[in-house]
Amino acid sequence: MAIMVCVFKVKIKAPAVVYMINLAAADVLFVSVLPFNIAYRFSGNNWNFGDGMCRFVTAAFYCNMYCSILLMTGISVDRFVAVVYTMKALTWRTKKRAWLVCFFIWIISIASSLPLLISNQTMHIATLNITTCHDVLDVGDLKNFYMYYFTTFSLVFFFLPLVITTVCYIGIIRTLRTKDIENSCKKTRAVILAAVVFFAFLICFGPTNVIFLIHYLHFRNNIDESMYFVYILCTCISSVSTCLDPLIYYYASSKYRKHAYSLLGYRKAKAVQSATQKLTGQKELSTENTSTLY
Repeated sequence: MAIMVCVFKVKIKAPAVVYMINLAAADVLFVSVLPFNIAYRFSGNNWNFGDGMCRFVTAAFYCNMYCSILLMTGISVDRFVAVVYTMKALTWRTKKRAWLVCFFIWIISIASSLPLLISNQTMHIATLNITTCHDVLDVGDLKNFYMYYFTTFSLVFFFLPLVITTVCYIGIIRTLRTKDIENSCKKTRAVILAAVVFFAFLICFGPTNVIFLIHYLHFRNNIDESMYFVYILCTCISSVSTCLDPLIYYYASSKYRKHAYSLLGYRKAKAVQSATQKLTGQKELSTENTSTLY
């Protein structure tokens, strides 16, 4: 629905809409592979869809997470430029540049997920008679490649964007406090947008990336399986970001708010009003006919 509103109603004219469409596309990618993860967990961590599908689902999960983080950072920087450098933003913030930024974000996210796509992610556990997907990997790979891979992922694609986003929204809030803005709703929406993005960063993506760092840094010395449940719980929490993204669309674009309200509320109210008027007209007509008879 978000993509349809942005494409057919809002039209792709503003940079904010470009970022929202790409963020919605990342969410669609995640939702499309979610049923496979659900089936995997409910079958007792037994993967029945083949190694190729396991690779794709694993790569899609991490691609979505880090693509969403980078796109949220892009939205934060875009809002920062629009609010803090209002006049310069007229030439800096263009639709073409927004598409270019999103294109590079997708390229970086897909390229970073390729190692998961080309490497074996399934392992048969004979004692349990199950085949795991990404949960159990070769110890040699974990101590060598994956330790550096996920550590770099967390540092570059989470903690660095978190710092950038924090700086941007601190600048936005400071500017809004000093500027004389008559419409207090604009200030409120900016603060709520900052809160939603920070919540997504800290609550949804934060625990997963912190667990990655702790697990793989600790894995350097010995194998610790006690954090497996915490890891599974954190990956589930990271999925909540998909539910928070519509709030980002709502508070990032006034046109999206207008058309989303029209689609969900105004049309219904208008239909009820029209039906009421029609019913009232029928009653009046019936009254007139009755009075004519008598």
